[in-house]
Amino acid sequence: MHIPDGYLSPSTCAVLYGTSVPFWYIALRRVKKFLATRLVPLLSVVAALAFVIMMFNLPLPGGTTGHAVGVAIATIILGPWASILAISTALLIQAIFFGDGGITTLGANCFNMAIVGSLTAYAVYRVVAGHAPLTSSRRVVAAALAGYTAINAAAFCAAVEFGIQPLFFTDPNGAPLYAPYALSIAIPAMMIGHLTFAGLAELVLSAGVVAYFQRTNPSLLKLTAPGALPADEAMRPVPSQSTWSTVRPLGTALALLLVLTPLGILAAGTAWGEWNARDFFNPQAREKIAAASGNIAPPVQAPRGLERLYSVWTAPFPQYTPAFVRRPAVGYALSAMFGSGIIILVFLIAGSLAFRRRRQPSSAGSNVTATGDPTPIPTSRDPALPKGEG
Repeated sequence: MHIPDGYLSPSTCAVLYGTSVPFWYIALRRVKKFLATRLVPLLSVVAALAFVIMMFNLPLPGGTTGHAVGVAIATIILGPWASILAISTALLIQAIFFGDGGITTLGANCFNMAIVGSLTAYAVYRVVAGHAPLTSSRRVVAAALAGYTAINAAAFCAAVEFGIQPLFFTDPNGAPLYAPYALSIAIPAMMIGHLTFAGLAELVLSAGVVAYFQRTNPSLLKLTAPGALPADEAMRPVPSQSTWSTVRPLGTALALLLVLTPLGILAAGTAWGEWNARDFFNPQAREKIAAASGNIAPPVQAPRGLERLYSVWTAPFPQYTPAFVRRPAVGYALSAMFGSGIIILVFLIAGSLAFRRRRQPSSAGSNVTATGDPTPIPTSRDPALPKGEG
């Protein structure tokens, strides 16, 4: 589902960047309040967890692969706007350092997985969960449906983006310039695998995590369960959520997945629509592309626009395989550790800057938030601040 460079036209990429910007802007305004509190550990670990989850490839029908995203987990724990920021950050790190998804197509990938995925997961979860108690089995079912629906909504958006390329962008001879398969092929090729294996993986993962937190730390589920809280606490960060110790279950899950990341490369094959430009010239690769695309052969050579843009960015550790590591499994695990570490560092730095800005008094004796509303200067009695600060 990570669309590489070259598969979407520059105009399509520009439209999807433009569509994503308002959502990123709103998410940043909302999350600024989180960054100035002790919720930074929660945000950083959830983003890193999503990054690692996406590294576990699953075999799909047609010889391709897919993966869960963790978008429902991020949405249920953080809320939709913080989830948009967390998933977008994970996708950015994947594109820059590992070439998983393109730079020109980053707006599209964020729109599909981070924005559509988060908003869909939130809507489904809130509707199905209703006002059920935090420990209710109804919330487990809601999480499962949220994860399944969100990943399929994201996959459908990607399929449409792939499928419209040959309709609108061809050379004078009618040959496709970018993604070569039309909607009639792209939608079934993408959706069959996600409606089955990838969707079920997201379903089980989302339900399992929520059930685990219900037993170990239900407070991690409070931010998206206002009906289960007093009205005045519904949208307020909960102090018990906001320290490193209380996100220990998430940290444990992240550590376990980091150890298990070599399993992510066991699934053979390439995700549909993520073929290398050179694969169009390779007879064996062409057979696999055709088999995954309704037995419709790809163009005899890579589309010109795809070939031109595919290498627009060279990642330092392409496909999570550092050149200085001989064993792919070791390189994959090291890449997972490096990527998750970078994500956590980014949020810690952002949180530190936001916290310092919040502490700076204005001439009126108050701070001004991102929305322009004055807020009291934090004190040591502020439950959103670490002990001893203020």
